[in-house]
Amino acid sequence: MRLMPKTVGARRRLMMLCAALIAIVSWNCAWSWASFRYRPVEGDLLFQSLPNPPGLDLVDAIEGASESPYSHCGAVVRTDEGWAVLEGMVPHVKETPLDEWLRRGRGRFSVYRLKHSLRDHIPEWIAEMRKELGKPYDFYYEMSDHSIYCSELPFDAWKRVTGDEMGSLVRLGDLKWQKYREVISAIEGTEQIPLEREMITPKHLAQAKQLEFVMANGLKRE
Repeated sequence: MRLMPKTVGARRRLMMLCAALIAIVSWNCAWSWASFRYRPVEGDLLFQSLPNPPGLDLVDAIEGASESPYSHCGAVVRTDEGWAVLEGMVPHVKETPLDEWLRRGRGRFSVYRLKHSLRDHIPEWIAEMRKELGKPYDFYYEMSDHSIYCSELPFDAWKRVTGDEMGSLVRLGDLKWQKYREVISAIEGTEQIPLEREMITPKHLAQAKQLEFVMANGLKRE
């Protein structure tokens, strides 16, 4: 019985198919191992690289301007159905099942956790974040009350609970925004770039003094 195709072209196509299948299996195994090792704790902040199909330049702009592999984040919470991630996501703030949230990313995710001395604030912190459920996503990345983006959600709630800032606000003009002028202009609807606009990026949230690193991609720990 012949196992290999006769023609060179057919053999190449078979090899490409096998390579694709190996990549898919390897990704599933890696993701399964990562998710297996992660033990959720309520209040954990998860950071991920969002899917970035052609034409979704906003993800490139977020990651590139902030010089970070992460374009999104959310807080781990308990629900009646199990673990979920409370997130400021399109089209609105919502709770997404943890398994679904992890699978949505491009394979990179990190976990940060409140330091032990601060964990008594977690119930109130989560309650404050849940007050924003249903609020629309903020494509302008403003620190406003009428809409909200991913890293703004835990930042604002923490400040309301403790009076402290979680991470450092940065000006758009201080980020590496120049390469993404066209993307920013399209969102703003004007050529005027709001360089003085302050925001909290996923990167600068992760650097907060209140947090400690737990794991990255499920494959290493401190």
